[in-house]
This record gives sequence, C-alpha cells and structure tokens, in this order.
Amino acid sequence: MDNGLIIDKQRFPSPNPAIELYIVTYISNGLKVKGLLAEPKAEGMYDGFLYLRGGIKNVGMVRVGRIVQFASEGFIVMAPFYRGNQGGEGNEDFAGDDREDALSAYDLLQNHHRVSRDRIHIFGFSRGGVMALFTAILRQHARSLVLWGGVSDMTLTYYEREDLRRMMKRVIGGTPHKYPERYDWRTPLHTLEELNAPVLLIHGAKDRNVSIDHAYKVENRLKELNKQVESWYFKTFTHYFPPVTNRETVYKLTRWMKSQ
Repeated sequence: MDNGLIIDKQRFPSPNPAIELYIVTYISNGLKVKGLLAEPKAEGMYDGFLYLRGGIKNVGMVRVGRIVQFASEGFIVMAPFYRGNQGGEGNEDFAGDDREDALSAYDLLQNHHRVSRDRIHIFGFSRGGVMALFTAILRQHARSLVLWGGVSDMTLTYYEREDLRRMMKRVIGGTPHKYPERYDWRTPLHTLEELNAPVLLIHGAKDRNVSIDHAYKVENRLKELNKQVESWYFKTFTHYFPPVTNRETVYKLTRWMKSQ
C-alpha cells in the first residue's frame, strides 16, 4: 500500500467550531499508524502543517488544543502519534525507523485535496526536532522548518537526560559509548548539507529538557553551509513558555511560515 494513504478517518470532538478534527489511520512502510488531522471548515486551499510531537509513548502525546491552535492560523495540520501508539501497529523507537511515520504523514498532506502540494511546513517540538530535521532533509520540497525546543543531537540528549538513559538504552540498544553509530544514525546534524528549507529555531535558554546547545548546533552548522536560518532565543524561558508568550510565538511563527 502507498505510504501516507488514509485507510480510516473518524471524526473527533473539536473544541473549535471552525475546525474539523479526525483520528486517521494511515500507511507507513506497511504499518497502520494513527494520527490527528485538523482541517479548517472554510472552503479553499491551505498550507499543510506537519506537527511532530516530542516524548515517547504516553509522554508528550499530541494535544488536541495545540493542533487546533495551529489549524486556526489557517493550516491543515497532520500530527502523527507514531507507530505503536493509540492503537497503531509497530513499536516507537525514538527517531529510528519511526521517522518513516513522519515521512508518510508528510506524504499524506501532499496527497490531501485541499493542501497546496508545494506549501507544506514542518514543525518539531522537543524529540520531534530530530524527526522534523530528518523529514525536511528527505522531503526537499518542504516550504519551511520550525524547531521549538527541538532535539538535534541524540548523543547529547543521552548525556543531558539522566532520567531518559534507561529508556534510550532499551530502545536504541545500548549507550553512545558502546554503539556510537546507533546514536549518529538518529542525529540529523550529520546531513544538514542536504537540507533546503529555511529554518526557524525557537528555544528557551533555561531549557533543562533539551538544552539550547541543540539549537546552537543546528544554527552554527547551517551558517557554515550558508543555509537560511533564523533564531528566536528567550533568555528566561525553559522548555515550556508562559501562555501569553506561547500564543504570541505561535502567531509569529505561523506568519513566518507563510512568508516563506
């Protein structure tokens, strides 16, 4: 079956009367994977927005309010749950083979009858940062890429996040010291020369979940490569922004996307 093909679409309660929500089942390398699709009710063509969540399994699940927030800015939003979640097949493996779920979700948007095929944007939050980078590298017609508190280096994540080490050893199959190649394979920094999309980095300097060094690494490498990159760094913020600034930043970043 074709990657990105929707094989089931069920309406889901929407908190916004202007936005339709659906739980969709789509094909990703032969697996049936679930995700959330948000579509503005108003007629017309829209930019596509691929939302790549952070966390793993039940930690960092896709939040309905967040997806509706982006759809309300004039996008058709697809947010994969990743394999093995919410009834989907397979097992999530932390930016390993599950990156296929992001690529197939991008293809789903490309095939959506109300999405402009050449105007699909990619957004990665937290662990979704590596997923977003890989997707933008492999789908070179992506219009823009935004990383918000995004991971870019999986080895750095292992050493920064003592609380995640047991999970990472189990899912990835060992430590970066013993299996550096497995962590390198999950680290898109090594192939940024293949990235075409303009990049926006949003990060809190006091982020203890994903240090700002992840953003600096992307920014410095893209500048070395003479790629288009912009950064919005917030000196006093952590991984989570205060509600007012959060809303303002969503508004600004969606305007930035549409200007690309």
